[in-house]
Amino acid sequence: MSSYLPGAIDLPASQYDLSTYWGRVKHMADITDPRTLFVRKDGLDQARNLVTAYKQGKIGEMTPELWTAKKIVDSTLHPDTGEPVFLPWRMSCAVLVNFAVTAGMLMPGLQTTGTIFWQVVNQSVNVAVNYSNANKSSQLSLSALAKSYCLAVGASCSVALGLNSTVSRLKSVSASTKLVLGRMVPFAAVASASALNVYLTRAEELRTGIDVFPISPKQDGKSSETNRNTPSLGKSKKAAAMAVGETALSRVFNSSPIMLIPPLVLLRLQRTRWLARNPSLALPINLGLIFGTSCFALPFALAVFPQKRNVSAETLEEEFHGKGGVNGMVMFNRGI
Repeated sequence: MSSYLPGAIDLPASQYDLSTYWGRVKHMADITDPRTLFVRKDGLDQARNLVTAYKQGKIGEMTPELWTAKKIVDSTLHPDTGEPVFLPWRMSCAVLVNFAVTAGMLMPGLQTTGTIFWQVVNQSVNVAVNYSNANKSSQLSLSALAKSYCLAVGASCSVALGLNSTVSRLKSVSASTKLVLGRMVPFAAVASASALNVYLTRAEELRTGIDVFPISPKQDGKSSETNRNTPSLGKSKKAAAMAVGETALSRVFNSSPIMLIPPLVLLRLQRTRWLARNPSLALPINLGLIFGTSCFALPFALAVFPQKRNVSAETLEEEFHGKGGVNGMVMFNRGI
């Protein structure tokens, strides 16, 4: 993701094997590491300079210090623009932001007003994160973004309120089953609206396509980043469809454990004598479950699909056939 920095030498894409799921999990754990949020401007400049020195041939090999610098650059700067992503919308801040929003949505006993409020907050965060981390070769206008935001908010509130109403009217299920179903309503609302949110926020990519680049030669047996100086082969709508579709699915994978595990575990604990005798512990236990699940789930969800997607040029539009780089492959930034 440092390919926009000056220099002709590409860095390895990661110190981990990104062709494997576990390698991507470890890589995403680096990208989402909240400790990078504390790096100040001078630290970011130092990291940039160190990465640039490698790309210009002044440093001959990847050192621990250089890997740390790359981690700071990758977690802070947008891979297309090279500009810092606004701090709350960086993936390294996702655990903290998700914790605050999810804790609100999963509070037991939310009434209509509370449900609407937290769904609006969640979709506002989703729009900001999607827009800030999306592929920037095809951007959505502000008017289209506002329209997408309103549609996503309407969808999430409609699903949440509709399912709450449906569950409360069920007569053929037991009270305990109703309680379980009620705890799963926030997940259904978040999962469906989050996927819709991605499609709406990134609709311009689907309409015009995104830039694809030929794959650069590999270095040291590891995939290298495509140099930003390599000219784009053009915009591909098929690549955009893959990028947006996979990102939408990753949002569902991310919300699944966070929105399902804490409420169901808390519900089980609330039926024990221990928690019945200590009801004041329900809130801290709930918050602990949400925070722990958020920390654990995020890298695993983000790693399902590679961020830098390598595909055969033959799978895209005919205009890209025969124009791939190594092994006929091309690359595009999926976004996060």
